[in-house]
Amino acid sequence: MNETLDPMNRSSVRVLVLTPEHTDYLWYVAMLRNDHEILPDLTWCPDLIDCDDLVRNAHFDVILWDCCLHGGSELAFLQYLTVSSGDKPILALGADSEALRTPEMLINGAADYLRKGSLEAWGLGRSVRCLWYRQQVADSTQGQLGAEVASGFINRDLFFDRLQQALLRAERSGHRLALLHINLDDFRAINENLGYQMGDQLILKVAERLRQVLRRVDSLMRIGGDEFAIIIEKVEDSLDITQIIRKVVGVLGDPIVVDGHSVVVSASLGVATFPEAGDTPETLLRRANRAMFEAKRDTGTSYRFYNKQLHITAGRQLKLEADLRNALRGRELELYYQPRIDLTTEEVRGVECLLRWNHPDGHLIPPDEFIPAAERSGLIVPIGYWVIEQACARLRDAANLGHPGLVFAVNLSFRQFHDRKMTETIFRIIYNANVDTSLLELELTESAMMHDPEYAQRCLRELNQLGISFALDDFGTGYSSLSNLQHLPISLVKIDKSFVQELGASGDAEHIIRAIISLAHSLQMSVVAEGVETEGQLEFLRQQQCDEVQGYYYARPMPWDDLVEFLDARNRLACLQQ
Repeated sequence: MNETLDPMNRSSVRVLVLTPEHTDYLWYVAMLRNDHEILPDLTWCPDLIDCDDLVRNAHFDVILWDCCLHGGSELAFLQYLTVSSGDKPILALGADSEALRTPEMLINGAADYLRKGSLEAWGLGRSVRCLWYRQQVADSTQGQLGAEVASGFINRDLFFDRLQQALLRAERSGHRLALLHINLDDFRAINENLGYQMGDQLILKVAERLRQVLRRVDSLMRIGGDEFAIIIEKVEDSLDITQIIRKVVGVLGDPIVVDGHSVVVSASLGVATFPEAGDTPETLLRRANRAMFEAKRDTGTSYRFYNKQLHITAGRQLKLEADLRNALRGRELELYYQPRIDLTTEEVRGVECLLRWNHPDGHLIPPDEFIPAAERSGLIVPIGYWVIEQACARLRDAANLGHPGLVFAVNLSFRQFHDRKMTETIFRIIYNANVDTSLLELELTESAMMHDPEYAQRCLRELNQLGISFALDDFGTGYSSLSNLQHLPISLVKIDKSFVQELGASGDAEHIIRAIISLAHSLQMSVVAEGVETEGQLEFLRQQQCDEVQGYYYARPMPWDDLVEFLDARNRLACLQQ
């Protein structure tokens, strides 16, 4: 008997199969079980809710993804799947030809793409085998590199080989790549004061800290006595690099204890990117080295980009995040309020709480500029809780000023669901505020729940039991699906302003708005249209029996004192009309 046919000699490969059809799953099972080199252990997942739990909590060697399973956007779901799985190899199966779809799929995270219409056992088995072998080699390489760094191993030839392979991958996929050259400042003085043995221990601890903040796809190598290189792959823009720089700078800033001695180190970082700074390992290292020496002009841990524009962009981003931290501590943040008007009674039914930043330089920074920075840095979580506290306080103030029953709506960021104590924290805020929870409404987008759908649904149900209501924001622009509306405690749907502003110019916008209102009402949900600015838009929405509107037609977002004046004026007008 041929050895490859013996099951005892076949390697076990765990495969997660993402397809909505059980017949397709059985088809894939039959083809893979005929493979002579691997022994497949397949798990079927037909829906998105179980998918997230399996991807994050179970171990799989390869993910087999049928492209028809997604939350509204194939490419967005593929990107989410790549991140959530820790860069596990994904084999995408779709209806289009390999020539048409493969480049796009590879750029967005897939490791391979096959056309379902021409799929056969040999091709499917070959692809799964190749992806599994490639992952085994990658895991082994990462382990080897970690051991080499930990043992003080220095091999510049090996480093250049790794960088060359990374450059080839970046060129094939169309991604950018960054090389970080890190040099510890005044390391000679550390050796002289503490001894060379403790200096080596310090290097190992620095390497361990660096390794903890890197992604799986990034490579860390020691290329000199006090020098490291980090190869950052799959870079989309300068903000990706900025995030890693921030983490590296952060871990280098804390004291390191070596043999009872607390040592504070600083480092100079030089960054060179492909293709801007060069397309060969030698060129990239030389230019990253030049940028590193530029960074040495500054005191403390600092960095420089070889590319001046990237340096300006990344520097601006890091400064924005630092300023935002100070803003949260220094009470520079403020809530503005935009009224929501009942189209039947013309009464103010509620307000949406919108964040503004009073920067120390005197100008008001809109959320479009700083919210993305807050989300990337994680600051959005404490900021989000601060907003809920402020909204609860103003809710109480509104009742005392003669405006009871006013709903206060607060936007909930997707990052909030990363906090495993979210429900507990919000409950504590509400309990301390002693407010009517039925007047607090949390607005969230469907994409906010894609990170961990099961956890998000549990949080929403727990908060709903406290009396809090939920609105689905930007409906029609993200992972819009009936299943989300049915399974979540949503009481209100918000029509995105992009549809409202197309009214009169696009027949599609009219059809979409009619459909959203009809769907929401059939599910016993209210509808709010955002971005209403003209009489024509208002009249169309009134004809379609939209429940509420908000937008410049009635009022712009305003500070609290202006909102109170606005509400008082509306009340006086209502009294005169009676």
